[in-house]
Amino acid sequence: MTEDASPAVDLPPGTPMGDAELRFTSSGRPFVRTPDSCFADLPEFPYEPHYVEVDGLRMHYIDEGPRDGEVVLLLHGQPDWCYLYRKMIPVLVAGGRRVIAPDLIGMGRSDKPVQIADYRYLQHVAWVEEFVDVLDLHDITIFVQDWGSLIGLRVVGNDPDRFARIVVANGMLPVLPEGFKPLQLPDTLEPDDSLVLPFTEESLQGDWMEQFQNWARYALVGTSFRPSELLEFATVVDLTPAELAAYDAPFPERIYMSGVRAFPSLLNTVGDAPTNEHARRVLDGFTRPALTLFGRLDANMGSDAAQGQIRDRIPGAAGQPHHAYDNAAHFIQEDVGEDLARRVDEFMTATVDVAG
Repeated sequence: MTEDASPAVDLPPGTPMGDAELRFTSSGRPFVRTPDSCFADLPEFPYEPHYVEVDGLRMHYIDEGPRDGEVVLLLHGQPDWCYLYRKMIPVLVAGGRRVIAPDLIGMGRSDKPVQIADYRYLQHVAWVEEFVDVLDLHDITIFVQDWGSLIGLRVVGNDPDRFARIVVANGMLPVLPEGFKPLQLPDTLEPDDSLVLPFTEESLQGDWMEQFQNWARYALVGTSFRPSELLEFATVVDLTPAELAAYDAPFPERIYMSGVRAFPSLLNTVGDAPTNEHARRVLDGFTRPALTLFGRLDANMGSDAAQGQIRDRIPGAAGQPHHAYDNAAHFIQEDVGEDLARRVDEFMTATVDVAG
């Protein structure tokens, strides 16, 4: 990139380029690509990277298991990446499944647009839809959690015929009125050194929307924000220093963090038109198998109300072996990943005659 071109890029304040190389899509969107060296020697993650082009950006994914196996699509949320699924992948592959775990744009090994404004809820939905289309995936069993559920369930609602089954773990599909913006965000993106991770054991007993608003502000402008601190807080298991470092690996400098910083604020774009209303109606008529696997130690997305959005409303969820773990928190894949995968595998086997 030349100095003459740099003023056209709307970098967030306090985000120097450092050693990052600024690239551009053919449409002019600026992005950065995390160096491969950042992903060397990750613990328990020996998987070969794969890439497809989505909207002019390189999107990374793991593709393990037999090519002719039933497809399991694992969608992560924020602030993590497909490393979150390292405990589930081997179990599902051992069951003969083809396991595909992408990194959302802006996360993991996928390309990272640097402008905060380039991230919106429906843009993430479009990126995942293009990913599924480019890989020509069908008869998909989709496993979603956190923002992966808001994105993935909207993708299902937009094109339900691609999907054989739905599995939701600590997630939901909210329907917000068109144009509704529930969060009060900072007036400026200037870095704020005073903010700290807003979650404590006490705060989790308080008002969820106030708590989430504080989280969105911190992620957006807090200078100490790192993905590892939330992973450490919102898991029951004790993550090792190497595992925590793996969650930070995609973001060696702040220039790489626009996507992960913006994600909580995207709640204000969930009400963009077209809203989730149509997708919700499609899910409420989805007769193929649907399963919930929730961690009860997540006070919001592990609640009975969140589970009920799937368990009690989707016809295909009737009679399925839903399960709620008393020993799992928000990042349920870390706490009980192997058992989650076993339950998904058994669910797929038991519903093989009704998922088509």
